[in-house]
Amino acid sequence: MEQMKWHQLDAGDLANTLGSSLTQGLSASEAEERLSKNGRNELAEGERISPVMLLLNQFKDFMVLVLMGATLISGLLGEYLDAITIVAIIVLNAVLGFIQEFRAEKSLSALKELSAPTAKVIRGGEQLIIAAKELVKGDIVLLESGDRIPADVRLLEANSCYAEESALTGESVPVGKHAAAIHEAELPLGDQRNLGFMGTMLTRGTAKGVVVRTGMETEMGKIAGLIQQTESMETPLQHRLEQLGKILIAVAIGLTIMVVIAGILHGQPAYGMFLAGVSLAVAAIPEGLPAIVTIALALGVQRMIKRKAIVRKLPSVETLGCASVICSDKTGTLTQNKMTVTNLWLGGRRLQVTGEGYEPTGAAFEDGAMVDVKHDISLKRLLQISALCNNATVTQAEQQDTKKRKNKEVQEEWVLNGDPTEGALTVLSAKLGMSAKSLEGLYKREKEFPFDSERKRMSVLVSHQGGRVIYTKGASDVLMDHCTYVLWDGKVVPFTATLKKKCADAAEEMAQSALRVLGLAYRDIRSGEATETEADVECQLVFVGLTGMIDPPRREVREAIATCRRAGIKTVMITGDHQLTAEAIANQLGIMPRGGVAMSGRQLENMTDEQLDRHVDNIYVYARVSPEHKLRIVKALQRKGHVVAMTGDGVNDAPAIKAADIGIAMGITGTDVSKEASALVLSDDNFATIVSAIEEGRSIYENIRKFIRYLLASNVGEILTMFLAMMAGLPLPLVPIQILWVNLVTDGLPAMALGVDQAEKDLMQQKPRSAKESVFARRLGWKIISRGVLIGVCTLGAFWITLKMAPGTAAEQLTKAQTVAFATLVLAQLIHVFDCRSSRSIFHRNMLQNRYLVLAVLSSLILMLGVLYIPMLQPIFKTVPLDFREWCLVFVAAGIPTFLMGIGSVLGTSKPKNKPAKMAFKNV
Repeated sequence: MEQMKWHQLDAGDLANTLGSSLTQGLSASEAEERLSKNGRNELAEGERISPVMLLLNQFKDFMVLVLMGATLISGLLGEYLDAITIVAIIVLNAVLGFIQEFRAEKSLSALKELSAPTAKVIRGGEQLIIAAKELVKGDIVLLESGDRIPADVRLLEANSCYAEESALTGESVPVGKHAAAIHEAELPLGDQRNLGFMGTMLTRGTAKGVVVRTGMETEMGKIAGLIQQTESMETPLQHRLEQLGKILIAVAIGLTIMVVIAGILHGQPAYGMFLAGVSLAVAAIPEGLPAIVTIALALGVQRMIKRKAIVRKLPSVETLGCASVICSDKTGTLTQNKMTVTNLWLGGRRLQVTGEGYEPTGAAFEDGAMVDVKHDISLKRLLQISALCNNATVTQAEQQDTKKRKNKEVQEEWVLNGDPTEGALTVLSAKLGMSAKSLEGLYKREKEFPFDSERKRMSVLVSHQGGRVIYTKGASDVLMDHCTYVLWDGKVVPFTATLKKKCADAAEEMAQSALRVLGLAYRDIRSGEATETEADVECQLVFVGLTGMIDPPRREVREAIATCRRAGIKTVMITGDHQLTAEAIANQLGIMPRGGVAMSGRQLENMTDEQLDRHVDNIYVYARVSPEHKLRIVKALQRKGHVVAMTGDGVNDAPAIKAADIGIAMGITGTDVSKEASALVLSDDNFATIVSAIEEGRSIYENIRKFIRYLLASNVGEILTMFLAMMAGLPLPLVPIQILWVNLVTDGLPAMALGVDQAEKDLMQQKPRSAKESVFARRLGWKIISRGVLIGVCTLGAFWITLKMAPGTAAEQLTKAQTVAFATLVLAQLIHVFDCRSSRSIFHRNMLQNRYLVLAVLSSLILMLGVLYIPMLQPIFKTVPLDFREWCLVFVAAGIPTFLMGIGSVLGTSKPKNKPAKMAFKNV
């Protein structure tokens, strides 16, 4: 079957060869059997790193290798207890690193799974949406504009169908497709016009096809090596931190060498100083920083998924926190995407339609009296067009109410399959007794001329009682230009300028009431008349009337927009709707401020880039725009220094989505093209989700800054404790094994817990930070140095006081003083970790709010107390128990760095809360 010339076969041969019904598709059992036999429809992946290799990689770090060398020396010198303990710490540290990286890898794998493509198929006569990897040969696939073709398919039907195949054929423009058999035996891919190939995009039209090749058998599978290369997930922040890590390594090693030399010069044994120096270098270098950044990003991504935002590109997590403008589609994003026809205009008559949502119950009223549809020629014609020039269906589905699950109460809900605007027309015709199903036997569709954003209309050619009719619907202003006649009082009359003005006035009046207006028209096709192209049939139409439908705003969006305003983020509405409709919705949602401007697509086209740049900051609504206009809007905002988030769902939205700093695609209504161009996918198509994602992005970035602050301040404290002691000619304040234990109990779990810390209350009241902002901006560098110096000085002070005042021999005094220094250093860092949760001080946040941090600190305290009070561990860690007076000294010395700075912050709170954010905003 692999050498089969699929393009040569007609429908009958295809059905026989593939063993599939071209109308009913495969049965569920047959599909399952083929899937288990032939495998999934996916390309072979490159080799993944195994968990074993992931664990072994933890021992490749240079400083770990140096420490292992030092351990070997300890063993050779007879210090077996030290050697065994250090090895145990190395292994424990590696296990923690492995868990972090393994969890991050799993999170990223889950993310890829969530964003996996889907396919619409017919199985057992029913339409289903399944994962594309579950497709098998013989499946019947339905495709529409914007879909990525999920496997190699032989087309059975093709309506104005074009596919973009440059990845396979090098053809720079989309190629037309058809369903007829091609009898030539040998054809290049570019000429196989009746096949659709896996990975290519349908850019226009609709199609139906049968799967003939899957997985590695597809044409894309033959060049799979080109798409198996794993995309690097390293973010700019991770890159900056990697560079920072190299600098810190150099500084830490330099200071460590100075500590070792100073110790030897002051009479300390060379071996002891060497081991202490290596231990100090291991503790001082924040080797866990990249892993913690990765896990923070991965956990943040998982939290975003729970909030309905799927991150496709990790760098966007950082960029989200910098967003200063959100350009949002209106329909479905700001609104509920449940269009309902509420008003009709028929030749000067105004009708109101009752009923809500997609339930087909309601009636039409004129001046308070119910309209008799059977005897109303104009209304009957409008309902025919609504029902037949339409691809949407509304069906009833059982849905169990979550709140009533215990009682097992089940309710029926009407579910839309298709476009919401078409759904509103389908429901309208069903409400008034003329559903598409009731017309099936009378009308047969011959051809469709699909809607696209350039034409702004759709037409279908149908046969009826021996004749043929073209039914058209579209934007009222566009449709009127194609109409020569109008249905007025049940009669076809010339569409004069006067009548056109009346129609335009009615459309404007509807739009001012926040209604979306759609025009409907028709024409009887004469015998022998050409019907091949849109131009052939969409002329000399008879205008029938207007439908006014409303898509109510989402309840949560108004508050989300208010949150954006407080956060210094401008919200811009971009829609294809009428300008008056757009303005009405914008005012309802609070998008349009006093002095704000709304602009139409025509006005935008008449402006130069320089003119647009001058006015873009004052424009809040763009109406009647095409997707191509979005790219201009994005670039204009970027030229003004904004970080732009742009939403989109269509094929033509992809350039703007890709050009934006944060491209956002719709998960429900979005095409595969828009999703692949995006950095973020909204699984609920909701504007409020964008705001949640921005808040999460800001929180993730601030959490990364928190643990950078914590780790580096702690490391500065450790280095200074040893460095100052050696410079002053004092004994070692900490023995090597204590240094390693401090590093293990303070750098691991507490730092990770900071990565999942809750956002500060005023996070969304601060202005966006600059994308070029240094990670040490807003006084973070000063906080790291000042806290680190205080931790080091206080630890050394506690060591010196104990050394001078402790009873016993010199050796006992030194052990006691080292134990106090050890406890002080650990406790100072564990107190400091709570200080790092706030941009101001420890007193500004509830210390018990982050339960993971509380548990991490308690675990670290238990580990510290274990080496102080468990007799078998005391000889290993060179510790002794502390009495009440010594604990008082430890608590005072450990608390001074944090509480001293905290009191200073409380006393100096005259500065505005968000002043640093305002300063950052100036740099945007």
